[in-house]
Amino acid sequence: MMKNLPELSIITINYNGMKDTGELIKSLQEHVSFPYEIIVVDNASKINEAVLLQEKYPYIISIRSERNLGFSGGNNLGISKAKGKYIFLLNNDTFIEENTFHYLIKRLESAPQIGAVSPKIKFAIPSRNIQFAGYIPLSPITLRNDLIGFKEVDNGQFDTPIRTPYCHGAAMMVKKEVLEKVGYMPEIYFLYYEELDWSTQIEKAGYELWYEPHCTVYHKESQSTGQQSYLRTFYLTRNRLLYAWRNRYGITRWVSILYQLVVAAPKNTLSFLLKGRTDLAKAIFKGIFAFFKLEHKVV
Repeated sequence: MMKNLPELSIITINYNGMKDTGELIKSLQEHVSFPYEIIVVDNASKINEAVLLQEKYPYIISIRSERNLGFSGGNNLGISKAKGKYIFLLNNDTFIEENTFHYLIKRLESAPQIGAVSPKIKFAIPSRNIQFAGYIPLSPITLRNDLIGFKEVDNGQFDTPIRTPYCHGAAMMVKKEVLEKVGYMPEIYFLYYEELDWSTQIEKAGYELWYEPHCTVYHKESQSTGQQSYLRTFYLTRNRLLYAWRNRYGITRWVSILYQLVVAAPKNTLSFLLKGRTDLAKAIFKGIFAFFKLEHKVV
């Protein structure tokens, strides 16, 4: 860890994940060579892991929140303490194996209109296939989209930098000047869809988003919430509706919301019931109800 004024502020959220967080910190220590700071926000873990992490890694900035602020709120707390010219939001279940963060900064500095960038993201488990090489846009009505290269073997077919409509929340670097114009990550989502909404707001402000393949981050994927958990199903259901409300307009907004309510939600509910997952079926209805109860939905 370099002692100079940091060029880069790396922010990660820890939630009962000290082992993963430690592995991330160690990989950063080994492979990042220019001035940076690591800010770890402990998001109300069962025990105060902020203190334990600070003791084990005295060079980090460790912040304890006694309340779970969610993904966006936790990141925003870290951003508020950041001193770097660039803010890099990294999931705590990621790590790196090469000194390549400078490629992300180079991409950000290649044009004044570029506001944020994500690296190539690969699954940490063998055979380390691609998770993210950019996004295609969300469908106006269904709000579905695909990650470019998802689960493909990396044969260099996605090694050309491209614009992307959204950055990936697991690894997203932003110019600090963008935050001054756009604001912090929207906290109304709590978990899931916040980086898509934030990316949309950044583009609306006139900035471009990019995918930069010369930097690779490895992702262990959903260690904190689980793949088919009640929490994940609830927030994905609620926040898909919320994204439509905040980012679709006129008749498109209402058709999109109607689609979620009368097509997507019943289809997913039936699928879960056939699998015996009544808990996930309930999570869908709870998510819908929670959306209608939410106040201050607009941007």
